[in-house]
Amino acid sequence: MVALMIVFLLLLLINVPIAFVIGGAGMAWFISAGRSMDVLAQYVITQTQSIAFLAVPFFIFAGNLMNRTGITKNLISFSRLVTRRMVGGIAQVSVLLSTLMGGVSGSAVADASMEARVLGPEMIKRGYTKGYAGGVICLTSLITATIPPSLGLILYGFVGGVSIGKLFVAGIIPGLMMMTVLMTTVRITAKRRKFDLPPADVKKPSWKEIGRELKKSFWALVFPLILIIGIRFGLFTPTEAGAFAVVYAIIVGAFVYKELTWKNFKAALKDSFIDNGGIILIIAMSGIFGKALTIVDAPGLLTRFLFGLTNNPSIMMIMIVLLLVVLGMFIDSNVNIMLLTPLFLPVLGHMGVDPVHFGICMMTIVTMGCMTPPVGTALYTVCDILDCPVEQYFKETIPFYAAVILLVLALVFLPDLVMWLPNLLYA
Repeated sequence: MVALMIVFLLLLLINVPIAFVIGGAGMAWFISAGRSMDVLAQYVITQTQSIAFLAVPFFIFAGNLMNRTGITKNLISFSRLVTRRMVGGIAQVSVLLSTLMGGVSGSAVADASMEARVLGPEMIKRGYTKGYAGGVICLTSLITATIPPSLGLILYGFVGGVSIGKLFVAGIIPGLMMMTVLMTTVRITAKRRKFDLPPADVKKPSWKEIGRELKKSFWALVFPLILIIGIRFGLFTPTEAGAFAVVYAIIVGAFVYKELTWKNFKAALKDSFIDNGGIILIIAMSGIFGKALTIVDAPGLLTRFLFGLTNNPSIMMIMIVLLLVVLGMFIDSNVNIMLLTPLFLPVLGHMGVDPVHFGICMMTIVTMGCMTPPVGTALYTVCDILDCPVEQYFKETIPFYAAVILLVLALVFLPDLVMWLPNLLYA
């Protein structure tokens, strides 16, 4: 166990690609333990041989297709209308757009990079500092971690054997709560910094204007609802829902908005190959690492250790959340899901914690790792697009980090906020 973690940390510190950090650490343990190397390839292949796992590449492809149609453009137009009288107007657009895009892209990094290109230059033009603009764009994309169809929730459900349908339903209320918390944080910080204060003569959006924009955005807004209803009532499984999402994106893009050209389709396909390649390689390599953890009984060791500290489920979840905050700063969110879900779920299961409740809290925190230094993928993507120093970004983003962590603590102590809707629909 010690050798496994030492090799893992050593490879991580010398900046080896994360998939090979996982696979290399697992392979090193098998060599040091004198075990047969013939079975390693089998562990790699077996890890990806699951029908449920097909949902991941399907939803990634669907998200890329939707981002290359008129869906994103119409969602931006709707967000601008609704927020035009709010303090920090364009920053509020980012929060609302991330909430709406959660049901389209399912990826925090994809959402953050898109908003950085579309909204970032305008935010800077309106007087926002680069650090504040980058912080808002990055942290608001965190809403996609819970709004269905979140790719993180699909991975968590796949690894932990948890109902993906329940996870999708459970993420709705926390996602809307995060939108409210972040919009409030934007209002307070933008007002204090005098960023983008609305002119006194700006008119309140009329119901007619809102109705017109809602009509344009209808096909994007109704998509998560179709998925949840379809999965809940057995019209399709989560895997089939991914295939449905691809067909839906093609039909809406080609025949409703009429912006899905052959060129855009090929570009979406290329992006999906790249995105899926990275994720699938990590998942495949985690088969070796996961098998090593199972052989050394890491879940049992962790359970006995944590039970020695406390047997209170809320305190245990707080300890795990704080640990995830730290680990998220150094390890990719997908890796955290693959490696830590099998470790933590048995511990919390013994304490009576619902895996759906824990999944929402865990996904929010590990996805936040994409927005924190030193290895945050969304952070570096946004800072590169906006030409923003990481130090300035981190300083400006602290109020948003604090708001998210406080929200997660509230979800830990008030599980009904997460479980009310899935318990209602899956009673």
